Amino acid sequence: KAKTDKPAENVVRFIETLDQFAFADELRQSSIFPQDVQGEWQKALKAVLSEEGLNYAALPKGLLLFHQSGGEKRTAAEEHCAEATHYIKDAQGKCRLHFTVSPEHQALFELLFEPLIAFYAHKAQSQLDISFSVQDPATDTLAIDSSNHPYRQADGSLLLRPGGHGALIKNVHDLNADIVFIKNIDNVVPDRLKQPTVHYKQVLGGLLVELQDEIFTQMNRLQGACSTEQLEEATQFVQTLGVQFEDAFYEQSLETRQEQLLTLLNRPTRVCGVVKNVGEPGGGPFWVRHPDGRRSLQIIEGAQVAKEDEAQRALFNQSTHFNPVDIVCALKDWQGRPFDLSQFIDSQAVFIAQKSHEGSPLKALERPGLWNGAMAHWNTVFVEVPLETFNPVKTVLDLLRPQHQG
Repeated sequence: KAKTDKPAENVVRFIETLDQFAFADELRQSSIFPQDVQGEWQKALKAVLSEEGLNYAALPKGLLLFHQSGGEKRTAAEEHCAEATHYIKDAQGKCRLHFTVSPEHQALFELLFEPLIAFYAHKAQSQLDISFSVQDPATDTLAIDSSNHPYRQADGSLLLRPGGHGALIKNVHDLNADIVFIKNIDNVVPDRLKQPTVHYKQVLGGLLVELQDEIFTQMNRLQGACSTEQLEEATQFVQTLGVQFEDAFYEQSLETRQEQLLTLLNRPTRVCGVVKNVGEPGGGPFWVRHPDGRRSLQIIEGAQVAKEDEAQRALFNQSTHFNPVDIVCALKDWQGRPFDLSQFIDSQAVFIAQKSHEGSPLKALERPGLWNGAMAHWNTVFVEVPLETFNPVKTVLDLLRPQHQG
């Protein structure tokens, strides 16, 4: 059986379906776009990717045109704005959105949102309050080469790389918000398909508020002396927040258990939407055993699994659910004070990622992932949401899926 050239097949498919992409008109207006697309496909690709054309190779996904419907075209970032107005608008009509961006792209995002803010204020009675942050350069890590020596660039300088999305836990903390919805930039759909996403965002947010209310109630009851019944009730509730206790916990004194329960309750809380696993690359929900014997619910990526361990590999491959990054977070304690999120990170949950720089392979140290080690010591609840709420765009060809077509 002859081997197929998948990259070549993808290029052919992209060229043959150019007119189905939201950016087709803009592409054809490029001065370097060829008349004979099929015969000069390399020039067509250059028109998409290069600075002389659309410059899509240098732009983040949020600035790419994703959808077109009824003559209207939207980038991924614009779709987030349209979606957010349906479930995070306050009583005064203010809708707060926050984007983490690269410094070199922030001005482009601000330019994109300027007319959008005016449009929503006039037409939709919504006030978009959009803010930005960048990944702190202080969280960069040192790259190493294939021989495990510090990677040096052509000029002899050391190469520092961004420390991965786990570094953004500081950005989340700096928001000083009560509740935050976290999504990936590429998981958006046109208006005709937004209703299920909006509904389940409201479900996840509503469940988080209910859990937070119960956490605060339990903490109030555990202040001072409490009865055995109150302690048992609190223990059962904590176990619904992604914690399992070993027998040794129940052998401790009432006072010791009370103190531990208060510590476990007094943490940031997250409700994570998960979808049934259909083979998308990424992580999912698992039980993890900690050094003290306690088990907790975590989102685990493949890089965290000991693949050489057959049992571990089998468990990961048999996972039933997938993490689409659909997370709602409660960031303030029972007295209304913001948690110091840096105190709830598992600093040991780092990644070693295989990367490259100017064509040379290297190893990159990435900080504990934002929804992995950076939230390892949070109260965690997983909720299955429908697969129709998960429509990622990882490659340009994903925009050809029916969900992303007009």
